[in-house]
Amino acid sequence: MSDDNYYDIGIADVPQWVLELPAPASGGELDDPWMFGDGRRLPDPGPLTSRPFREGPQRSFSVANSGRTPVADEQVANLFRKLAPDDVQTFPIEVEGAGKNLYVINATRCFQCVDEENSKEVQIYPPDGVAPERAGTYRAIHGLRIDPAKTEGARVFRIHGYTSALIVSEEIKSALEEVGNLGVSFERVTGPRSAHPE
Repeated sequence: MSDDNYYDIGIADVPQWVLELPAPASGGELDDPWMFGDGRRLPDPGPLTSRPFREGPQRSFSVANSGRTPVADEQVANLFRKLAPDDVQTFPIEVEGAGKNLYVINATRCFQCVDEENSKEVQIYPPDGVAPERAGTYRAIHGLRIDPAKTEGARVFRIHGYTSALIVSEEIKSALEEVGNLGVSFERVTGPRSAHPE
């Protein structure tokens, strides 16, 4: 297996619970509830809590709120700690009705690594659009391809200007698939675009 193969984690089309945004266990809201999708090292947010806003089977690894907040059980959290200790933080989160330890998985690294030429379609926010603060960032990317040479050997990371994507190495993908019971899917983002998605 090549270490240069990477995969974008998405929400799998399987029955599963859908979790609300993480919130402080002490009450109220986080100052920035989207921070777990930024691709940066975070200060410890303290005890977190969440609850399903749509009930369904619990999965060993799933993503809350449009894929920005990965939530994993102990086995998957340990896998990330072991295989990508420099690329992730894990924060305990208590989910109503879960009955087991769960963790938010925070990717701490972010790279400008989109291979625009080989991606199928790249849409960028214009400077005069409805979201001027997003000018120059990616609105959408279809058939995403990245340049592994620009990822500094990271095994888990976000993409600068397109942080909704969570990218993992082939080693981590394979380890997650061995755990099973996943609420996520994998789309390959390296190699020839004409190849069928794995």
